[in-house]
Amino acid sequence: MIRRRPLLALPVAALAAPRLASAQTQATGTWPNRPLRMVIPWPPGQQTDVAGRLVAQMLTERLGQPVVPDNRPGAGGQIGTNIVARGTPDGYTLLAGSLGPITFGPLVTRPPYDVERDLAPVAMYGEAPFVVLVKPESPARDLNGLIAMLKARPGHHTYNSSGVAGAQHLVAALFLAKAGLEALHVPFQGSGAALAALLGGQVDFGFDTPAAAMRLVTAGQLRALAVTTSRPSPLVPGVLPIAQAGGPADYHVDSWSSVMVQTGTPRPIIDRLHAAIVEGFTGADLRDRFANIGMAVTGVSGPDEFAARLRRDWATFRPVIEQLGIRAE
Repeated sequence: MIRRRPLLALPVAALAAPRLASAQTQATGTWPNRPLRMVIPWPPGQQTDVAGRLVAQMLTERLGQPVVPDNRPGAGGQIGTNIVARGTPDGYTLLAGSLGPITFGPLVTRPPYDVERDLAPVAMYGEAPFVVLVKPESPARDLNGLIAMLKARPGHHTYNSSGVAGAQHLVAALFLAKAGLEALHVPFQGSGAALAALLGGQVDFGFDTPAAAMRLVTAGQLRALAVTTSRPSPLVPGVLPIAQAGGPADYHVDSWSSVMVQTGTPRPIIDRLHAAIVEGFTGADLRDRFANIGMAVTGVSGPDEFAARLRRDWATFRPVIEQLGIRAE
């Protein structure tokens, strides 16, 4: 009997594996059969919030189940992101992912989640450049003029940001590092205060989103010198990319929106979510709504392309962040 017990256990273990696989297949096949939750790690009204709500509404129509937005702001987007990272990988909890907590957070803080280990990319969409901005009376008439101004007096001129290690700070720091320039960083409490400082002449230049800046550019209160993407953006018509306007040839940064889920979510569910998002953006209506919040949708990246993009961005920003010793406050 002692020798036979392990032998008897073998058929039981062998039967358990196909039963588990069958249960997983069945669960995937019936997904979704109840409401889903879209965790938005920012407060209502913020750009990622609006984008997440638009996609949640679109997925509701295509999946046949409600996709309910759930705002969980705090810690620069890390609180809501961690809720998803620690959730059940069944495809019923989605993350409205964005640049801050996904790309920058792991480089400047120690978040409670590991993006590569805990989160699975589904789709990236809704790109937006940052815009290089000065006051109309600035001696920098174009990007070459700004570069010449900074080179003439290294470390003398100032630029704004919404806070240390925020997107505006890191985007500007990368530009300065790649161009071999020095300028003094002046952080403010939030993007509104940072933009007000630029408008008031308290700083010499800055980087901001089209959603925040273009109405001021159109009104003649600010001048746009370049965009941070490698190609011109329809959101900032007539303004050249940094790489084409005299700046570093390899410079490219953009903001984006995305959907992510927990690692371990069955790939058929991820693929179905991705297909639904691609289908949703084929019509002009959703793309137009994104344009109204300052984001252009030229395509939808799939899970593997999304993951590769994140790795490239981490490799781009990590050396600059380490060299300058930038840490979130």
